Amino acid sequence: LTKRFGAVEAIRDVSFRVEDGEIVGFLGPNGAGKTTTMRILTGYSPASDGIAVVSGIDVQTHPIGVRSKVGYLPENVALYDEMRLDKYLSYVAAIKGVPAARRSFEAARVIERCGLEPMGKRIIRHLSKGYRQRVGLAQALLGDPPVLIFDEPTVGLDPAQIIGIRNTIRELAGEHTVLLSTHILHEVELLCTRVVIINGGRIIAEQRLEELVSVGTSI
Repeated sequence: LTKRFGAVEAIRDVSFRVEDGEIVGFLGPNGAGKTTTMRILTGYSPASDGIAVVSGIDVQTHPIGVRSKVGYLPENVALYDEMRLDKYLSYVAAIKGVPAARRSFEAARVIERCGLEPMGKRIIRHLSKGYRQRVGLAQALLGDPPVLIFDEPTVGLDPAQIIGIRNTIRELAGEHTVLLSTHILHEVELLCTRVVIINGGRIIAEQRLEELVSVGTSI
């Protein structure tokens, strides 16, 4: 994949593969091209060149089909602040095509999965940043999509909130295919079996974590 913004190449010749059931860390410093790549994979931004395929569906030609297979947690979660948390999740379930008879059940399922039970009847604008991040994670899980793409899911959280989000992501292993972007190496070590490293808009390494650390202390 290549993405240009005018004369600026945000990413160039980015290519990698994530297998079913893997949690893969997409690692790189701020500005490396992680978010740009994820926006292309989720159908929110077209590539300038290249092909992206998610769950066997071409992102460029069938972006709506890809979105039905992907749960996306962007770096900055946009929520409807005036809605009650459970009503918001039921609303998102409807947008995702969950049958009407199952929407309340599906909202309750992700509320429990993400540790949001005490907040289910709260107005979203009254929630702390940590709980708002959990709401973003919950909406990504609605409809049980096979692929989950998380962009910096623990950014700006306190240590206790970070542990909670990481534990929830760890429990998704095997049930979902997860691509997790971060610039925190320790987070990759805790959650991922394989890592794709991007810097300056280019992939510079793609290895299993144990292979990566066995070759030395620097890349």
